[in-house]
Amino acid sequence: MTASGWDSDDFRDRVQRALDAFLDQQLARLAPLGPDAERLITEARTTVRGGKRFRASFCWWGHLAVTAPSSAADAEALVRACAALELLHASALVHDDLMDASDTRRGRPATHRQLESEHRASGWTGDPEQYGAAAAILLGDMLLSWADELLRRCGLPLAQVAPALEVFDLCRSEVVAGQFLDVSVQARGRADVETAMTVLRYKSAKYSIERPLHIGAALAGADDGMLDALSTFGLPLGEAFQLRDDLLGVFGDPATTGKPAGDDLVEGKRTVLVALALDAAPDADAALLDRSLGTPLDEAAVEQLRGIIDSSGARAQVEAVIEQLSELAVAALDRAPVDPAARDALRALADAATQRTV
Repeated sequence: MTASGWDSDDFRDRVQRALDAFLDQQLARLAPLGPDAERLITEARTTVRGGKRFRASFCWWGHLAVTAPSSAADAEALVRACAALELLHASALVHDDLMDASDTRRGRPATHRQLESEHRASGWTGDPEQYGAAAAILLGDMLLSWADELLRRCGLPLAQVAPALEVFDLCRSEVVAGQFLDVSVQARGRADVETAMTVLRYKSAKYSIERPLHIGAALAGADDGMLDALSTFGLPLGEAFQLRDDLLGVFGDPATTGKPAGDDLVEGKRTVLVALALDAAPDADAALLDRSLGTPLDEAAVEQLRGIIDSSGARAQVEAVIEQLSELAVAALDRAPVDPAARDALRALADAATQRTV
């Protein structure tokens, strides 16, 4: 498939069909457990529905950067392997929403809130919040397990999949350790720019772009030199991607993002954006921003904190860093020994990942 023949909507549909078919299989396997297992899978279906499918797309083009699938059957197997990255992403979102006490995700209740409300509506005994939290932990764990299963059983020969599984093992460890670093940073209530960048890199940047590229390339038999070349593109691009996400978490339009206005401020996220603002804002403004993070904020308070961040120059600085990292990534891509059609597609994906509004 050439970049000019790339239909991103069709690819997303193919990934969704692969996820739906996989969850149908899981539903049949878990049928003896009764309606509760069905409820769990229903929620799983919701968590993997929609989205930009960036991780799956970078996995696909990581493979095509090395070589195209040799047959239609191998292409469908590759789609299933790409879909495994979306299960990993869904797992991270379910756990992340619980840890951050987020109420919404993509304009609907977060998993723990949805299952909490089902408990309350049914009039069951016990604490509805605890039930929702327990269910979200279990669903996130299940999605993480399923991600490994779908990649392993994607349909490509195991000898071909094995190198990708090694990358996937590392990817999962990085995500979990990055999440714990993030939780610890929030608990300490402080993070300098360097620490915030480390959280960004391991919690999101690597697993969003660099590792999907590596998994796709590993499935194609890439050597270490190719993986290194893809890293020079994928890692700075992943950092730019997450910095854009941090901006949207403060300045994004709720109608577009599906999250409340200034959600990262309410959740107390110690992002690079916040660290820069705390460094640059006048003392009184910095103190107000610092003590307001992680507290209930009405619309006026959110606007006030947005103003502090904006006037400090932090927003403009993050925009400039996004541009610099994007340029660095594209320059590295131009030097990389990848298929020319894949280079064009990856350049387009880079623009989509860093200039998005959701």
